[in-house]
Amino acid sequence: MTAAAPWIAAQARQLLAQRGHAWLLQGPSGLGQYGLALELARAWLCDLPSAQGACGNCPSCHAVEVRAHTDLCVLMPETIMLELDWPLPEKAQQELDEKKRKPSKEIRVEAMRDAVEFAQRTSGRGRGKVVLVYPAERMNHVTANTLLKTLEEPAGDLRFVLASEAAHQLLPTLRSRCLGHTMGWPQEGEALAWLQAQGVNPADASPLLRAAGGRPEDALSFSRSARDAKAWAVLPKALARGDAGVLAGWTPAEAVSALQKLCHDLLAVKAGAAPRFFQAVDLPSAASSASFAALTGWARELAATVRTVEHPFHAGLMLETLVSRARSAINSKP
Repeated sequence: MTAAAPWIAAQARQLLAQRGHAWLLQGPSGLGQYGLALELARAWLCDLPSAQGACGNCPSCHAVEVRAHTDLCVLMPETIMLELDWPLPEKAQQELDEKKRKPSKEIRVEAMRDAVEFAQRTSGRGRGKVVLVYPAERMNHVTANTLLKTLEEPAGDLRFVLASEAAHQLLPTLRSRCLGHTMGWPQEGEALAWLQAQGVNPADASPLLRAAGGRPEDALSFSRSARDAKAWAVLPKALARGDAGVLAGWTPAEAVSALQKLCHDLLAVKAGAAPRFFQAVDLPSAASSASFAALTGWARELAATVRTVEHPFHAGLMLETLVSRARSAINSKP
């Protein structure tokens, strides 16, 4: 069993010492909501649990590790289940194999109905049952209401752990049925040591952690996307020149996230604060005289774009449009 990151293990111990049948783990991306949810599920189902969590060696822990525990129901979008190596239901896998549809990016109602049926069954190993939902904000209203009914009247041996990177999008009634836990941020040294243990070049670890806003899992994802700290550092000035090539190979979602970080830093500098995601030396000189109104307008446009960024637009044209708008805002005049 792979050891949890130190800050995740510490939070798991804290939550395991408390009582409650449903937890909502919330916070921004990159802090380990999924990892913490899995640690809780593993400990709740473990044959020999301790105050530190699951033992990691019993048949139950092994079953979780190989994604085959009969008392663990995982609710995720199919895209994420495939990414994390969780098996899909037989019918869903057959539909994908026959190319009848693409993997869903939402938690499907059919999967939630399977979870309701799972909740009504008897525990197979006698340690209770767990429903893990991640990312919980990927439920639509029908799916969320189906879960709500089960949350309101849970079986005595059933526990829930919902992990979310946008808990504000969940139904208020759903949030009210859960004990809330806001994810803790690791210390910088702790995060850097963890990144290096994951194989990140020590020279890149600090710049990448900065690029991720201090969120280690986001920094790790960035390092695994075939980009490095140098590519991040040249981004602001390249965008000021309108160089669309700087985003070659980026998905629209990745590009919008990077542009939001740059816009944040430019507004911070305009307000007299220090940049968070980029070094001050990396920011284009033209930005110091950019129109505050233009930058705030750009920020609003990017926030609106986030809501549609996963729609099937032409990615190349979308990136060119994003770069053109970035150049306009950065070089704007008061």
